[in-house]
Amino acid sequence: MTDLYESHAARPFPELHGHGLRLRPWDAEADSDVEAWLRGCSDPEFKRWNTPLRAIEDLDSARESLRARAKAAAEGVGASFRVTDAESGVTLGHIGLNDIDHVIRVARVGYWVLPEARGRQVATRSLALAGRWGFEGLGLHRLELGHAVGHDVSCRVAERCGFLYEGTLRGAMFEAGRQDAFRDVHLHARLATDAVVL
Repeated sequence: MTDLYESHAARPFPELHGHGLRLRPWDAEADSDVEAWLRGCSDPEFKRWNTPLRAIEDLDSARESLRARAKAAAEGVGASFRVTDAESGVTLGHIGLNDIDHVIRVARVGYWVLPEARGRQVATRSLALAGRWGFEGLGLHRLELGHAVGHDVSCRVAERCGFLYEGTLRGAMFEAGRQDAFRDVHLHARLATDAVVL
């Protein structure tokens, strides 16, 4: 019998189109991708709500971060997409399906939006597009979305895309800029059997 992880590792992730967006895999060898990744991960609003395990502070660390995401994609356990405007090709942000478990058929969603693209429902449209692909393209049953308590924008994105609030996870995320202190997380989730919202 074929191992589920091996069978998914061989499958390249597609470009996704819809809702005025184009989602394509990040390219760790493209300077423009590395620069956009660094800009997103260096943004003060991103840093307020996220603490990466490894600091992303320059082009070299940004490239290594993208290479790690490419490795996860090659292994079938992650899919990271550069979110761009469908017409202009301008980078708007990032969305990823992370920690993909093909046995239980669950993944965790993460995203960010560049400052100049905020207020245009980029995260909502990206989540609708990537979520649909997760269910239909990957055959997932459940998508989870966790955000720090107090991050009301992420709460609204989750709700608009049909990710129901399931509770608060105590001490489940690092405090901003620290790996020695923790904060609570709101857990939202959506099932493949839930009604389509967008």
